[in-house]
Amino acid sequence: MRDPLPSWNQQLPEPGTVMSSDEYLRTPTTNRVQELWMSVVRVADSPTAWHQDLAFEIAIGIRAFARPRGLGKVWLAPLDVILDHDRGLVVQPDVVYVSDERMDIVTDKVRGAPDLVVEVLSPLPRIGSVNERVQCFAQYGVTECWLVNQINRTIDVLINEGGRTAQHTTVSAVDAVPSRVLPGLPFRLDDLLGWPLRG
Repeated sequence: MRDPLPSWNQQLPEPGTVMSSDEYLRTPTTNRVQELWMSVVRVADSPTAWHQDLAFEIAIGIRAFARPRGLGKVWLAPLDVILDHDRGLVVQPDVVYVSDERMDIVTDKVRGAPDLVVEVLSPLPRIGSVNERVQCFAQYGVTECWLVNQINRTIDVLINEGGRTAQHTTVSAVDAVPSRVLPGLPFRLDDLLGWPLRG
């Protein structure tokens, strides 16, 4: 007969729990959006219908462009992205894109920096602050980050180089997104949504 599992593996960790990456990754599978931020568990509030609709449509838009061209794959949260195993940094951006050339970082989790991450703001991220997330993505090698503001109907496109944000462009809902990761992407918020954006 097997030994009983450790207590921390039988229920979801409470927000604020301190644990290692290995402990976190052995917690039960869940659809709850949660992260390990420098070895501390953080949990998101339930998203709104508008947030989920927008994240879903963005993922579909990216997939429709990338898949027939064999460019890469896209995923929606919750999916663990392990940016720094040793420091206990595991995040769950709203949308994650990994190019085909870098698909070796994808196993059961994404073990490394995605090429592109998207955060849908309402007007803030559901976990942490905008600045800390942007700095984290840049530091750990995410090439491109989109900050989608539902209230202002804009997308901030951040291009990262050398561990910092090297280029910042803001586009409106009627403008095409100038993506470095996916050049030529015919992506406009107004083309994706058949109803108005809300918080």
